[in-house]
Amino acid sequence: MLKPVNTLYLQACFIIRVIKQMSTTTTRNHLPRAFAILLLSAGLAACSSLSSRDKEELPDNTPAETIYRDAQKALRDGQFSQAIKLYETLEARYPLGDYAQRAQLESAYAHYKYDEADTALDTIDRFARMNPGSSELAYAYYLRGLVNFNRGSGIVDKVFPRSISDLDTVRQKEAFQDFSRVVTRYPDSKYAQDAQQRLQFLRNTLADSEISVARYYMERGAWLAAFNRAEYAIKHYQGSPAVMDALEIKVTAARNLGRTELAADNLRVLEANFPDRAARFRQ
Repeated sequence: MLKPVNTLYLQACFIIRVIKQMSTTTTRNHLPRAFAILLLSAGLAACSSLSSRDKEELPDNTPAETIYRDAQKALRDGQFSQAIKLYETLEARYPLGDYAQRAQLESAYAHYKYDEADTALDTIDRFARMNPGSSELAYAYYLRGLVNFNRGSGIVDKVFPRSISDLDTVRQKEAFQDFSRVVTRYPDSKYAQDAQQRLQFLRNTLADSEISVARYYMERGAWLAAFNRAEYAIKHYQGSPAVMDALEIKVTAARNLGRTELAADNLRVLEANFPDRAARFRQ
């Protein structure tokens, strides 16, 4: 016999489908983004809370191993909300056991997959504070990098894509620091190679961002600000192709500031590393 479906649950989930359809329209009467996001959040909360009501509470005497096993199964099955609930129950009932320590990192991953990035980061930071000598720290920092690296790819951003001007480089810089920590502290870990590849991508992306800002300042005659941005890119993102652009900006900015010696110094660096790009400054 089929179990009756909660009508309110269906209504809440229907809200999500309607909002997704609204996000693709371009009519004048579409809802503002903020209000639509509010409706979407309410729908998601209703779906989550109402669907979890039907789940039976675990008996108080349920062993830690059983709770942990059930949480892992929920995680593998993509039932992230249920996995989070089970991991929280495990930590609350058996805070000093080995399973509780494992539950912290696995619940962080569940929060990450459930688009709860802030909670995932808080959980990882708590694990690092409570377990400074853990053999799982390499994974913890790698996961922290992944959370920051993939910020902006959650459900709200998928339904309501943001423009490039809205992207937050602060999180990218945090991801850069997280992956750098994995590579420098745990070079032999199985996460180091992937962390290194992501580092290079972030290095190039962040350097390009600094160059874009520097050029913005140049267009407005803010030569000192442009020079400082270019210098920052060179100092922090060595190995990026944008370094040669940064050197060119420094030469141009220094000349416009009347700092001929400073311009000449940077031009010599440009000639030593990128002679083809330096040639036009000698004309």
